[in-house]
Amino acid sequence: MAGRFAPRPGRATVRGGEVAVPTGPAARIPRQAAPGRARRWAPDGPLDLGLTLGPLRRGPADPTFRAAPDGSVWRACRTPAGPGTLRVRAYGGEVLGEAWGPGAAWLLDRLPELLGAADEPAAFEPRHRVVALARHRRPGLRLTRTGLVLESLIPSVLEQKVTAVEAYAAWRMLVRKFGEPAPGPAPGRMYVMPAPRTWALIPSWEWHRAGVDDKRASTILRAVRVAARMEEAAGMEPEAAQARLEVVPGIGPWTSAEVVQRSHGASDAVTVGDLHLPGIVGWALAGDRNADDAEMLRLLEPYAGQRHRAARLILLSGRVPPRRAPRMPVGDIGRL
Repeated sequence: MAGRFAPRPGRATVRGGEVAVPTGPAARIPRQAAPGRARRWAPDGPLDLGLTLGPLRRGPADPTFRAAPDGSVWRACRTPAGPGTLRVRAYGGEVLGEAWGPGAAWLLDRLPELLGAADEPAAFEPRHRVVALARHRRPGLRLTRTGLVLESLIPSVLEQKVTAVEAYAAWRMLVRKFGEPAPGPAPGRMYVMPAPRTWALIPSWEWHRAGVDDKRASTILRAVRVAARMEEAAGMEPEAAQARLEVVPGIGPWTSAEVVQRSHGASDAVTVGDLHLPGIVGWALAGDRNADDAEMLRLLEPYAGQRHRAARLILLSGRVPPRRAPRMPVGDIGRL
């Protein structure tokens, strides 16, 4: 009965990485996969594709991510081996991954980590009723690990100091205009993000048309010029990776945490410096909507080592303070 009354996706649960993935037909994975490389994998516990891969989606119209009506999730990625498209389907206790393009083998090799094989959800012990209830309602939550840094870094920079709507629109416009069509039988209008050199050659007026100010554009340009060094961070511990990213001017603790949460599956990387998260955590755990970063970290201290997971579960609980002011206005510098 508890599942029937689970809260519907809202602004907090969407930010917590909740993506609605339709339930596929109650059938076993077919023995013959579509042309391309394929791999089967059986997780050692519950797995919810929408919750696990949801943080990788940058808005409902992200051209690199698609949740299909048949219950499959599609990703278009730029891997070290080249562009690749990955399709993931789950039936019962088995997962089928199919991949196309030069990066197909790379994507399939890392399929288990992408689906949370390196995560340890059993190590998490809820200390608050809100967190315990959110975990009970979403047993399939696992922390993904993509092993790719730039694909999380660039959209995270675009999300600095602007509304999500503006950032998603900029990402969508730039990827569709300067990326390349996803290889294989991907759904329509799916694209692989541009290569580092292509990002570096985007003219200033195209950044402007996409609504990206000079500060964010310059940060991205500095990062892609040292793209190889950025991608090396995928093999480091999360704390060392954050330090490597923050060497680039314009990348601070907020951005680096958002990156390693996805690239490393960092269970303890807390997003500090966020406009809304401290108030949401403070409201859910202590009824304090005015909590700052210091208070948020104090409240999350019982979850040391798992603070990112705790923050995600709080977001997924849907408990947010009531609004006291209108939404932040959406600007459009492309019209200036």
